[in-house]
Amino acid sequence: MERIKVTVAVTGLNNTDNPGPGVPVIRALRDSPCFDIRIIGLAYENLEPGIYMPGVADKVYLIPYPSDGVDALMDRIGYINRKENIDVLVPNFDSELYTFMKSAGKLDEMGIRTFLPTLPGYEERHKANLPAFGKKYNIPVPESIELGNYSDINRVTEKFGFPVVVKGKFYDAYIVNSREQLTHWFMKISAKWGLPVVVQEFVRGTEVNVVALGDGRGNTIGAVPMRKQYITDKGKAWGGITLDDKKMMELTRSLIAGTKWRGGMELELIRTENQELYLIEINPRIPAWVYLAVGAGQNIPEALVKMALGMEVKPFDKYAVGKMFVRYSYDLLVDIDRYEHISTKGEN
Repeated sequence: MERIKVTVAVTGLNNTDNPGPGVPVIRALRDSPCFDIRIIGLAYENLEPGIYMPGVADKVYLIPYPSDGVDALMDRIGYINRKENIDVLVPNFDSELYTFMKSAGKLDEMGIRTFLPTLPGYEERHKANLPAFGKKYNIPVPESIELGNYSDINRVTEKFGFPVVVKGKFYDAYIVNSREQLTHWFMKISAKWGLPVVVQEFVRGTEVNVVALGDGRGNTIGAVPMRKQYITDKGKAWGGITLDDKKMMELTRSLIAGTKWRGGMELELIRTENQELYLIEINPRIPAWVYLAVGAGQNIPEALVKMALGMEVKPFDKYAVGKMFVRYSYDLLVDIDRYEHISTKGEN
């Protein structure tokens, strides 16, 4: 089979203790037998490890944060595209998705394809909207309160006991056991991610997750469930194992059918002692543990790029159960001139 030449730009190269999905997405794409691939890494910081890891990106460019404005980001993407002729862009951060979705028309004009959620779909699954989302799609979710200012903390103590879970609108989630802890994390999270801060009812049980891919027409192209075996202090999976769980798969397919989800997603679920599943979060992009799904037989990043290119993709019908992943730390040694070049020139 002749391999298709394709240039893919990928964000999320921060492969740290709070890893972005960029490096595993790139690994998955390089595993593809269909593509003769060139990877353009898009980094926000000059110390993102994916910039320096051998065999990851063919070329790396710094890009401005979405908070700098749509025009600044699109001007930079346009400059990079004129040099690299990007075919597909795969954003991997929640905080950048809105900007890229709003800029879909500009990207199309540049000849850059994406396969992203729709804006209505992205908005309705926000943490603050999750209770209404659960009612609409008949999925159990914990109750929650949206905190728009400091005085709203009183509503938490009136409605819930402790513990509760306090969450930022993009990232961060902490279990808190007192009003003092709640105040501390409210101040810290709101300073970092802005308002609102969401406080969610604590559901006791085991956290399980699903990585999935929807085609935008209600069909599930791929889905792999897993259980975290080791969790960092940031709540990130440092080890996990694929599960044979029909109930998780049924919930995923039902959700994708109901929402007509387009693109990658991660479902964060709690399984209680009574084996009930509660949806606690929907991340609207491929998660950092996606390479486990690739190892289990479902190359979800490859399928996403194929759909972005308009290629026909058949749904995956199986995956390996009992496949594990374990993350590890590794010291990269690089010459200072590489760091200086990316810092001063904005590319490497």
